[in-house]
Amino acid sequence: MQQLAAFIMDPKNISIADYTYELSEERIAKLPAPERDSSKLLIYQNDLIKEDIYKNIAAHLPENALLIFNNTKVVEARILFQKPSGGQIEIFCLEPAGTIDISSAMMAQQKTQWKCLVGGASKWKHGQILEKRIPKKEGTVILRAAIVQKEAGHFIIEFSWEPAMLSFAELLHIAGLIPLPPYLNREAEPTDVSRYQTIYAKYDGSVAAPTAGLHFTPYIFSQLDQKKIKRNHITLHVGAGTFKPVKTETISTHEMHAELITVGIDTIENILYHLDNPIIAVGTTSARTIESLYWLGVKTISTPDINSDQLLIHQWDPYETTVQKINTIEALLSLLEWMKKNQLKQISTKTALLIVPGYEYKIINGLITNFHQPQSTLLLLVAALIGEGWKQVYRHALQNDFRFLSYGDGCLLFKK
Repeated sequence: MQQLAAFIMDPKNISIADYTYELSEERIAKLPAPERDSSKLLIYQNDLIKEDIYKNIAAHLPENALLIFNNTKVVEARILFQKPSGGQIEIFCLEPAGTIDISSAMMAQQKTQWKCLVGGASKWKHGQILEKRIPKKEGTVILRAAIVQKEAGHFIIEFSWEPAMLSFAELLHIAGLIPLPPYLNREAEPTDVSRYQTIYAKYDGSVAAPTAGLHFTPYIFSQLDQKKIKRNHITLHVGAGTFKPVKTETISTHEMHAELITVGIDTIENILYHLDNPIIAVGTTSARTIESLYWLGVKTISTPDINSDQLLIHQWDPYETTVQKINTIEALLSLLEWMKKNQLKQISTKTALLIVPGYEYKIINGLITNFHQPQSTLLLLVAALIGEGWKQVYRHALQNDFRFLSYGDGCLLFKK
């Protein structure tokens, strides 16, 4: 593994080449483990490494800890259309077009517009409406797609369908396919419908699973309850940007994709109550959401009358904020006050928070996560939590037959 560069005060100058390792194709888990909680678990704390399996994860968590899970649900975002000429067009739904939120877009009936990637776009003639017919017991479902316009990096596609009373979420379930990560290099299988989804998935909207949660089972939850380990949920709808590699030499010119988050007021209150106990994020999506709460609170302190549509997190906010240092309690209390003043039971916004070495975690003390791709922003997030220990963790995993990426094994990492 390459050596880390000396610590650079300005995170924007971090060289992505310093966060790489050799990941061979055979180390990538192409299929899930036979049982969710039979995956291997690496525990890293105080520069020491232990091994176990997920089924026993409760034994490695401190009593009275708070675990935060992402309860987003993966939608069947890949839709294949067959042209009359025989050619195939693949449409990958990214997020709703315009200002509509994902929850509302998923409930849309009759028609909706989405930002999409299009495979075979050059074969899609201008003005041509694609049609897909799916026979069902209740009658044939008809889905149509038309290009509204081409924008930078994606298309705006209008979908319309019959019967019109179907929601878009129901339509995707009928007509779409599970969007497996591109590095699996295979088509989705029937087992992926359940296994590429957490058992607590609730809200439709993700095009990728929050994979750290794939290992959790009712048995694990019962063990957590026995140990008085609390659980809360946030929602971050994972976008295709999670697979976007860093293609620049330094992180300064990498653009993070903003993702939609929703957090209930009860979860924020529970985090505030548990600040003296370990707070552990299940997955990098949970970590980014939880840490975003602090920066949202900072914004409500600096601009008490900020509007909901202005209260969002940009990737460099933590590194460019000029307000005086604000502690976590102050920030969360301010956010709660702002929510109550605006009569909100939950906050829904976008975050593009980029967590890299040099970032000081404000809320979480630990992270449960899978093993990430070399030179990825997710690996940088891990390095921000455990410093140069990431090299030790990944070296051990590579030398001890751990399986990598979405369907692979995982680790429990405690903050230095």
